[in-house]
Formats: sequence, structure tokens, C-alpha cells
Amino acid sequence: MHKPTTISNQPPLPITGTGCPYEPPQKSSPQSSTRDSTLSKLNPLNYMPSYISQERAENQKILLPLEREPSSIPKGDGTGNWEYPSPQQMYNAMLRKGYTDTPEDAVESMVAVHNFLNEGAWAEIVEWERRFARGLAQGWQECRRGEDGIQARSGSPEREPEAEAPEPRLVRFMGRPGDTTPRAKMLQVMGWMYPSRFSCEPPFDRHDWYIQRHLPDGRQVEVRYVIDYYSGPPEPTGEPVFYLDVRPAVDTPSAAVARMMRWSGDVWWRASGGKARETTP
Repeated sequence: MHKPTTISNQPPLPITGTGCPYEPPQKSSPQSSTRDSTLSKLNPLNYMPSYISQERAENQKILLPLEREPSSIPKGDGTGNWEYPSPQQMYNAMLRKGYTDTPEDAVESMVAVHNFLNEGAWAEIVEWERRFARGLAQGWQECRRGEDGIQARSGSPEREPEAEAPEPRLVRFMGRPGDTTPRAKMLQVMGWMYPSRFSCEPPFDRHDWYIQRHLPDGRQVEVRYVIDYYSGPPEPTGEPVFYLDVRPAVDTPSAAVARMMRWSGDVWWRASGGKARETTP
């Protein structure tokens, strides 16, 4: 599986779900909308109370696993990491939401896709926080070399050790599939104008994740991140492809500046002759 790739003035880049083939179930109601969220069906963790039953559902023909996989995402209250729903909980939650024609033999693959996408989204958030939790000045030092430059620098043995910010924590998160973000609308317009470069397809889901950021002075603040989820053509092997566009919400001026810094880093590095300066003795 591939971790999410940074967004930089281009359409969101793919995450390939190796080993997780999945065909989303359709809601049985004839009034089901085309805007129904695939991840809303996949992601009962967002709305699922802790008491969702692990009992076998009525008329269920296949025994589903009861084990819940721990995530790598720390809880905001410091009590450990979030846990993903078990396949049985996933199935029960989907039945409660009205998806009564969910294929029982697809539930385990659905849980795998759900977990994989959440881990990818968290990895992107952690990277944003690594760059900007210590302030915009430090963030620009990270971003001014562009994405290729920061990746090369992070693996260099000559890189000076830095005081890393404490790990962020996930306080809460929610699905908002019916609320299209301005960036998603902009990408759709770009797709109509430049179909060879951008896709016209809207995201099939949107989430808002609320992160606890630890500031260098010891204070804690809550930062909202926005995640747009896209699906793309499957791989030749049949594996599904998903695109994640993860970025801090523009709730504060500093968040807007952080987005501009990260997305303009590649342009700045090329325009300023950074490559030439690095190769000049």
C-alpha cells in the first residue's frame, strides 16, 4: 500500500488499495441519492456509538470477525489510539443506516479499505503538523525547497537534528458528504477547462478532522483539517484507486498562509534558482 502523496497545485494524487478490492453497496431505498457517500457507508466509526452490537444480525448467513483493529491515530484525551470497527460492527451499523443489501462477504474488504484510507489521511495530517506546528517560519524552512527537496533533505545524514513538535492527536471527526469544499469546486472547474490534466468528477465524500496541536510554548490548540475523497480508474490488476486531498481548513490567517507556503514551495524553488545554488560548489 502507498501512503498519500502531497498535494501541490495539482489534482489529488492516488492511493492504491492493494489487496482491498471493493464494490460499494447500493442503498436499497429507491430514494437513494447519487450523492450518497461511499465512505459514509464504509465509515461507521465516525458516527458509531461504542455500544454498536457485536451480535450476529438477523438473517445473517456468514460469520463475521469480531476483532477490532487498533489504528495509529492517538485519541485527543490521551487514552490510547482509536480503534476501527470490527467487520460485525461495520455490518450492523450499515444495517442500521438502511443499507440492507450489503453483501456479507464484502464486509471484511470494506473494513480494510476504510482502515487504509483513514491511515493515509492521518499520515498526511501528521506531515502538515510536522512542518507547521512549530510556527510559520519553521514551516517555510521546510517548504521552500519544494516537495522533492524536503523528501531528499529528510533522508540526508547531514541534516541537522531538530526539535520535533509533539505528536498531534485526533479529537473528533465527522463526515460531511453533502458539503462540497471550495477547492473541490475549483478542481471541477479546472477539469472542465483542462480535461487532459484535471478530472471533472467530484469527491465522493468529505470529512472534517479536528486535531489537537501542541505549540512550542506548551499550549494546545484545536486545528480543523478538511479531507476530500476521490476515486479513480482501477489499476490494470483491478485494485481500486483512491485520491485524498488533505489540508488545514482556512479557519485562521495562519492556516491560509500554511497552505500557500506548502503549495507554492515547488514553484518558489524552481523560480529562485534553488537547484542551481545547490549544485554550485
